[in-house]
Amino acid sequence: MGNQNKMKIVRRLKLLEGQVRGLQKMIESDTYCIDVITQTSAVKQGLSNVEDLLLENHIGGCILDQVKSGQTVRAKEEILKVYKLKRK
Repeated sequence: MGNQNKMKIVRRLKLLEGQVRGLQKMIESDTYCIDVITQTSAVKQGLSNVEDLLLENHIGGCILDQVKSGQTVRAKEEILKVYKLKRK
């Protein structure tokens, strides 16, 4: 993974960390449930975006290298594993 992509992912994770801390404060302050759920949805979307970036990097790097080196079975297994994880 390139340094620029790594920095982008770390930045997004730090934002998510702040959002989760905000959720904790919302619960402690007895914030209206719908407002909390709105924020939890935003956190889930943010995590999904991080997963997408990681997957994009993995396919563009590791998977591509595996295919080029003839490790097509391994590449296929990894793609299927990620696909199954994303469906959950």
